[in-house]
Amino acid sequence: MSDPTTPRITVLGSLNIDLVSYVPHHPLPGETMTASSFAVSPGGKGANQAVACAKLSANRRTKTSSAKVYMVGSVGDDSYGALLRDNLSRNGVVVDGGVAVKEGLKTGIAIIVVDEPTGQNRIILSPEANHSLRPEDFTVEKFDESLGAGAKPDLLILQLEIPIETVLRVIETAKATGVKVLLNPAPAVKLPDWVYDGLEHLVVNETEASVLGGVEESVLDSEDGMEKVSRGFVEKGVRNVVITLGGRGVYYMSSSGVKGLVPAQKAKVVDTTAAGDTSVGQYALEAVQRGEFDIEAAVRKANRAGAKTVERMGAQDSIPYGDELE
Repeated sequence: MSDPTTPRITVLGSLNIDLVSYVPHHPLPGETMTASSFAVSPGGKGANQAVACAKLSANRRTKTSSAKVYMVGSVGDDSYGALLRDNLSRNGVVVDGGVAVKEGLKTGIAIIVVDEPTGQNRIILSPEANHSLRPEDFTVEKFDESLGAGAKPDLLILQLEIPIETVLRVIETAKATGVKVLLNPAPAVKLPDWVYDGLEHLVVNETEASVLGGVEESVLDSEDGMEKVSRGFVEKGVRNVVITLGGRGVYYMSSSGVKGLVPAQKAKVVDTTAAGDTSVGQYALEAVQRGEFDIEAAVRKANRAGAKTVERMGAQDSIPYGDELE
């Protein structure tokens, strides 16, 4: 039986199978090329973040975990769906009651092309069963049940790889039921202002910050620009804002006035897939620990976790365990 005082994190989002080709360079229009290697691996931003929370919370030496992690989403009734559910369970994520198997639907697919010299990727996403998550499934009356755990989490993590109307309903219901939300709005779309009012954590990259903030991405080239965009979110009601800047580091700001720029962690980049999801997972773990939340410390540790991930190939397999960061 798990310790009732252990923090609970629920991730509601996408589950995909990643079909990954590693190439000498990204193909030009009309170009056919032979990949250096190919891999089939579990992915999806939601599933990646759930695995990140579970693996990073785990200490393999002491056989302990600092959080209980639940996944909510949908897969098809096919071999890929079974693989995804099994892999989540194997990595310590609770799927029973949360990850639905939808008869007659296919599991989501992500086609990923990784440029070997730089580790940068390009992704084509087919949502499939992920788009079967509907707003009516997440009303106040059945919110605990729909989150799979039968109880409210200490933190609910959301992305935008499921229908946007479903995400908006979940945020609305979470606010009504007192559940704290971490929103990682990827892929980025413009959101209504009410979403930010009372939002506990907003984690964005440069592109997402520019889209949601309504500014040119070049504005984020300077620290003054980062501060301006972050302050805009805080003024709309966000309590903690984090902007990831790739090789330039991470900018953060809280509603209490704490702000700063953390330099990027040095790493030998092999594959950037799931690096952002790993950072979100580590940040989320810091956010649910008992005591006062320290946003700078959370960002620094998330930075280290993401850097460890880019040094390995793959998505969920590349995510480190908590004891690897010690």
